[in-house]
Amino acid sequence: MLTPMPNKRFLIAANWKMHSPPPGFDAADSPYKTESAVDVAVFPSFIDLSRCISAQLITGGQTGRPEPSGALTGDVSIAQLKTVGCRYVLCGHSERRKNHGETDDYVAQQAIAALEAGLHPIVCVGETADERKKGKQHDVVKKQLKDIPSGIIVAYEPVWAISGGDPSKPAASAQDAQDMHAFIRSLLPDKAMRILYGGSMNGKNCEELLKCPDIDGGLVGGASLKPEEFKKIVEVAVALEKNYES
Repeated sequence: MLTPMPNKRFLIAANWKMHSPPPGFDAADSPYKTESAVDVAVFPSFIDLSRCISAQLITGGQTGRPEPSGALTGDVSIAQLKTVGCRYVLCGHSERRKNHGETDDYVAQQAIAALEAGLHPIVCVGETADERKKGKQHDVVKKQLKDIPSGIIVAYEPVWAISGGDPSKPAASAQDAQDMHAFIRSLLPDKAMRILYGGSMNGKNCEELLKCPDIDGGLVGGASLKPEEFKKIVEVAVALEKNYES
């Protein structure tokens, strides 16, 4: 028997990273449109935000500066994301932490700025392979969440399980994911806050992952660029949601 969190409603988020929107993203039957039973959101590059918003997709920015404006060439503020019609913003994605040096303190500033702007911040946390090997995964995640305000969404990204197109990378088991999600929930002031899984969710493993009681959806990377595979993830979420309701 499934034992989901009370009032569970899945959020399936498509992170398209530095790729163009997939074919048919704006079609009438697009799998990227929110279903009645689950929430679906897309995170395109900045240049495609307007196209997605115009297509009536629930849209978020992949990152955003906490300052509302300034002499920051090439950057986009969280306030600007709100102005163009975004509803979500990713804060501290593992690739931003690695490639752009985003610190825990900076990520907390992003989350606070997003809440103040009226956006839903999705704060990404997770450990590297080396940190997990040393048994430090709980310490790492606890530190990443230390100064994060209430009212956010958390996305757990086991960095060691994010393929980035490399099929040789090990996948996290559903038990690995559930254990960390339960730990994260124990740290949150509001136990009903959503926690998404962001470690290479796909059409094959989504059902096992989404059945876990502390997993409230997915932050989907590579699989979100394949409309049919993403559609399967959404359909699984819808079926599970209906099962919970019955």
